[in-house]
Amino acid sequence: MKLNKFLIPLLLILGSYMYAHAQNKEPHYAGYLFAYFEGKSDPMKREHLRFATSSDGIKWKAINNNFAVISSDTIASTGGIRDPHLLRGAEKGFYLVATDMKTFKDGWDTNPGIVMMYSDNLVDWKHQVINLEKSYPKKFANVKWVWAPQTFYDAKKGKYLVYFTVRYHHNEKLDFYAAYANKDFTGFESEPKLLFSPKFGGIDGDIIYDKGIYHFFYKGNTKDANGKEFENGIKVATSKSLWGPWQENDGYLDSYAKTNTKVEGSSIFKLNNSDEYILMYDVYSDGRYEFQRSTDLATFTEKPESFTKNFDPRHGSIISITKEEARNLDRKWGGVLPELVQPTEKGDRYVFKSKGNPIIQHHYTADPAALVQGDTLWMYVGHDFAGGQRGYVMKDWLVYSTTDMKTWTEYPVPLKIEDFSWAKSGDAFAGHVAERNGKYYWYISTNWTGIGVAVADRPEGPFKDALGKPLLTNKDCFASTHSWACIDPAIFIDDDGTPWIFWGNRECYFAKLKDNMIEIDGEIKQVNFDGFSFTEAPWIHKYKGKYYLTYATEFPEKIAYAMADNIQGPYEYKGILNEIAGNSNTNHQSVVEYKGKWYFLYHNGGIQTDGGSYSRSVCVDLLEYNDDGTIKRINMTTEGIQ
Repeated sequence: MKLNKFLIPLLLILGSYMYAHAQNKEPHYAGYLFAYFEGKSDPMKREHLRFATSSDGIKWKAINNNFAVISSDTIASTGGIRDPHLLRGAEKGFYLVATDMKTFKDGWDTNPGIVMMYSDNLVDWKHQVINLEKSYPKKFANVKWVWAPQTFYDAKKGKYLVYFTVRYHHNEKLDFYAAYANKDFTGFESEPKLLFSPKFGGIDGDIIYDKGIYHFFYKGNTKDANGKEFENGIKVATSKSLWGPWQENDGYLDSYAKTNTKVEGSSIFKLNNSDEYILMYDVYSDGRYEFQRSTDLATFTEKPESFTKNFDPRHGSIISITKEEARNLDRKWGGVLPELVQPTEKGDRYVFKSKGNPIIQHHYTADPAALVQGDTLWMYVGHDFAGGQRGYVMKDWLVYSTTDMKTWTEYPVPLKIEDFSWAKSGDAFAGHVAERNGKYYWYISTNWTGIGVAVADRPEGPFKDALGKPLLTNKDCFASTHSWACIDPAIFIDDDGTPWIFWGNRECYFAKLKDNMIEIDGEIKQVNFDGFSFTEAPWIHKYKGKYYLTYATEFPEKIAYAMADNIQGPYEYKGILNEIAGNSNTNHQSVVEYKGKWYFLYHNGGIQTDGGSYSRSVCVDLLEYNDDGTIKRINMTTEGIQ
């Protein structure tokens, strides 16, 4: 086949276009990052840099428990920063600029300039203070304010433009000045020049480019013939050139312009995978943060909406972030929304280091069950869906692995309650995984619908229902009358290869399993002995020929234990192993030997600030034996395994 002389150039052009398009393809964004300073915390700590994340751009959660991610006294000449603006670089990196000002200490009279910052990864930042008065005395010797800087990438010049509001002591007019940043983003190429002079002045500018037009959003005002302001709010000016001339609109965009409610700090961003823009602003007079929507940057919804958030931001900015960027933020500071770091695709993993107890702080986890395979410890946990819950909301289970008890790997969700069609309760309660003949069996409980079993070829799953029905139900709990008796399965495979299952609430039951691991072999029996006050969470392990039954006792729960020479007993009560785990009514443990040491895994309610009895968190501490084989009291620590 021959290609004619006209087709060859066409294919070359098409190929070049497709290559260029692929090179300029935007990353796959998982969520959003909000950079802000605070409005209601300790006044001396408000003007620090803070971050928050969101998966939808509307519902937000502060990272690092709303503490500063960067203390302003380490980056600003005044010790404070305001109005942080964050920009993703055109090719790489992130650019952040902020007002260098600490109003609580110095007041509002004057500020020297701005702070310029650059990062490759959102967590490691380089900074430089730019003092306009000192750097450019000819033009800015009498400057009063240098406010609300922002950065815009000028694609035509391949440079980053930094622009900000300037006011002089001798002139109240608020104008926007700008200069191109130098290559390392530590200063300007030349003296800043006038960019835009709104008729009645303006502050808090934000430029966005769309369909050949530059849109300049800002806080403006209207004055009467005597120069008295009688209206203010968010305005927009447009231009076909970045340097103007700018055509100001006649009206206001925000819903409060004709009211006594005052707004400022306008900022615009586009929702991921959407044509919709969000124009947000700081309702500073009432301490709120609200937004309006648009698809054309000209007309906006009339009714303002409020962000859902657990912090009180003042003038900030928002960018889209990828999953890996969210993970970088979580590794550094913690508190990133779990859906932004959770692996979802086959082969995806989230690797992180524990910072002590709780081990996992981006999910609320409970009921840990450990399995050792070679040099890897696998940890299977229940999943409390959110912080601050007032009841058990558990719809799936999670799995983690480690080879050093410090670095952990998270996998895609391996099993959900919906994978069991018969589990009408909809509750994904505690479970336990055991390996047998190269298969992995996950025994789970579902509140009143019974105990099921799922199977997988790999320890990380995915798992699927092995039976299509419960393995055990309340009918098997012959000594019980309450509906949640059939929960908390625990598996132990003895030295002779016999598999056993223990379970129960209020009454403790056990039975043999058949070799296929999905059928009960013989009689179901009940555990009883003097001093046995059983609540739930049985667990069997073996040490130097002795069998140890650990379990939750009383309520709020402690963990107690008993010992026996035979797995079927009789057991002898040995006392309390660990006390009530902080901020949690329940306590659910597993005991495992790993690389020559014994570990005690449990949960508490220790995640700051929304942890509790229904929003729990898995921890691990050392377990040690006395010379006579009894176990030393568990020392529950914040530091965890060092």
